[in-house]
Amino acid sequence: MKVRTVLNYLMGVTFSLAPLMPLSAMPLSAQAQDTWQDAPAPIADMLDSNWFPAVTISPNRRWLVRLDRPTLPALELIAEPRVKLAGLQLNPNTRGPAIEYAYRSLTLQDLETGELKTIDLPADAQVRNLDWSPQGNYLAFTLTQPDGIELWVANTQTATANRLTSPQLNNTYGSPCEWIDETAGLLCKLVPDNQAAAPEAPAMPPGPRVAESLGRQAPQRTYTNLLQTPHDAALFEYYLTSVLARGTVAGDVTQISDPQLISSARPSPDGEWFILTTFQQPFSYQVPASRFAQQITVLDTQGQPQFTVDDLPLADDIPVTFGSVRTGRRSVGWRADRPATLYWVEALDDGDAGKPAEQRDAVYQLPAPFTQAEPERLWTTELRFNQVLWGQDDFALGTEFWYDSRQLRTWQLNPANPDAEPILRNERDFQDSYNDPGQPVTAPGPYHRRTLITTPEGDGLYLSGRGASAQGVYPFLDRWHLESNETERLWQASDPHFEQVTLLLDDAGKDLITYRQSPTEPPNYWRRNLSTNQATPLTDFADPLPWFEQVSRQVVRYQRNDGVTLSATLYLPPGHDPEEDGPLPTLLWAYPEEYRSRDAAAQVTTAANAFSRPYGYSPRFLLTQGYALMMGPTMPVIGEGEEEPNDTYIEQLTASAEAAVDYLVESGISRRDQLAIGGHSYGAFTAANLLAHTDLFQAGIANSGAYNRTLTPFGFQGEQRTFWQAPEVYTEMSPFTYAANITTPLLLIHGADDENTGTYPIQSERLFGALQGLGGTVRWVELPAEGHSYRSREAVGHALWEMTRWLDTYVQP
Repeated sequence: MKVRTVLNYLMGVTFSLAPLMPLSAMPLSAQAQDTWQDAPAPIADMLDSNWFPAVTISPNRRWLVRLDRPTLPALELIAEPRVKLAGLQLNPNTRGPAIEYAYRSLTLQDLETGELKTIDLPADAQVRNLDWSPQGNYLAFTLTQPDGIELWVANTQTATANRLTSPQLNNTYGSPCEWIDETAGLLCKLVPDNQAAAPEAPAMPPGPRVAESLGRQAPQRTYTNLLQTPHDAALFEYYLTSVLARGTVAGDVTQISDPQLISSARPSPDGEWFILTTFQQPFSYQVPASRFAQQITVLDTQGQPQFTVDDLPLADDIPVTFGSVRTGRRSVGWRADRPATLYWVEALDDGDAGKPAEQRDAVYQLPAPFTQAEPERLWTTELRFNQVLWGQDDFALGTEFWYDSRQLRTWQLNPANPDAEPILRNERDFQDSYNDPGQPVTAPGPYHRRTLITTPEGDGLYLSGRGASAQGVYPFLDRWHLESNETERLWQASDPHFEQVTLLLDDAGKDLITYRQSPTEPPNYWRRNLSTNQATPLTDFADPLPWFEQVSRQVVRYQRNDGVTLSATLYLPPGHDPEEDGPLPTLLWAYPEEYRSRDAAAQVTTAANAFSRPYGYSPRFLLTQGYALMMGPTMPVIGEGEEEPNDTYIEQLTASAEAAVDYLVESGISRRDQLAIGGHSYGAFTAANLLAHTDLFQAGIANSGAYNRTLTPFGFQGEQRTFWQAPEVYTEMSPFTYAANITTPLLLIHGADDENTGTYPIQSERLFGALQGLGGTVRWVELPAEGHSYRSREAVGHALWEMTRWLDTYVQP
């Protein structure tokens, strides 16, 4: 029986078996333990190491800000009060997210001189929501206080920061503020003044919970943290109610709206108009807030409504087929290259990707003042709309995709003449990394919004790509000649570095900032001049975990029995030579993926030259304990033609695992009697399946997984069919179905507050119950207050302790 006292909730973990006994002495009944264990040395000290800073660069390319990352938070921070409403987890004291990732400090670096200046902030600052002003002279950010969230602005010229508001920002949904411009300041969502206390829950339930469906199809994935009661609905309305206000960098704050349930407010590039999106009743108990009814309105600078874009109804009936969307005007935004031109997308197929249709979406545009002209259709897509990158009046790039076929198309559009025929520029399988031409490079345009960078002659663009190929992964910068549709390679990374273009500093594509790393060199920013072939470091971040510098890391390739080439990243502890030292106990950490093409499935996309250090509860920490690690062995599940990938999921999964094990044994890395399989989420599902269907492993580790697919009946992962359309697939793929076959020791770890769609904690609890009842060897660990991923120092240390103990017990000699 699980004990859920306050002490156990804050301090404890629920287990199935006493922790320090050999298998033969372990009792069959579940036991509770109420103290944390920490990871073994040297992992425990490593978990407290400081990591190199994160970085943000100003739009004017003049300033680089270093953001000091936090260490793992204490459980008391993770377990702070939270309210779960409509798919959200909120901190009722701050009006922000219940679990936030906040930086600790800001350091300003002049990219011209290299001079560093620390921006003074209050002690124990919790820095979030960073946003550069359009011109790049100011950096807005928030500081989280115990009673709310404040807006601050840093001045790059003086390297100082000032508080602009009291703790009254509303950060419950989306960003709390967006820049208008440096003169008008920011547009923010504020908690209304003198708002009453939150509604109290009734002392007694006012009646039974009732739901009914009257013949209308409304399939849903297994969402979490939905509204449950009328009191939840009242809390949702209370916490998400905001007023809209303008705040200048001088600290003047002007309210421009009445209290409303504001989702977002986005200024036009010229700062003269705002797109306001608000939630509308009735709310739903079946879907998250993103699918609630919405009203989208254009306001003037005084907050007065000038144009209603759409009143979107509740979208609780979107088909589960991938690529299905809500009906009505969606993806509403501003053209980045115009002062104030709206664009939006409307489905032409009722939003149903499972419905045959020659045309899927229409993209419209409408310039200010919005009421003097009819919306103009800019582009009609054959596939589902993905995005538009704006360039100039007569040039934009639009992309469309289709999940079933993995198609991705890029079209050249002419916004000034929508009647002009779009030009197809590229078409490929979006999983085909070897033929990925790269992403068009953008930079702030005339209205300080990101637009396509054109070559000085105006006849080309720039493409920055990851550069995966059969020879390895080497990022590149290309010039794209539009007339010929050919590309010219301007620069490409080379051994021993993995180096990516961060931004261009000139329109000629000669001066750029890159992010460079190698297996032994931590990631740092460099300024590279292609004309002189000179590279100058801009940062000098140190290795946070130098112990791993001597770890052997190699991208290896091998073949499955059906001829598909597989790959993995193989890690060996420092100094270990398999030929001289012999094999090691080995953990394989897996996560499969569905493909429509054997060629795409066989591609190697792991960068061998990347810097690799573990963080959180990464299995790479187990290298310190003498284990070998095969990280990410590819396990493609391929379905070509009319065949769905999951029709042969078990066969392909088993074949992939057999190929990986054969490679490890034949290479002298491992022994067949010292192997473990593990994974997180869908990887945990994989681990359980491999224990149920093979005898390859001596132990398994499954973190935050789902094991009974009948509990996710309207699809999961890449599976679009419902349980009733493919009951045999759901049954065969569920390791719960074959729990009697799982005789290999299995460790189950799950966060008690898992928010991920489909991976309810009950999934692990029920698999444990099945294995316990069947006489299996199993341990179940539930981490209090943790979500799908584990964040607190206590939970991370404990998870690694569990993983190490399990392998030491069942995989070591």
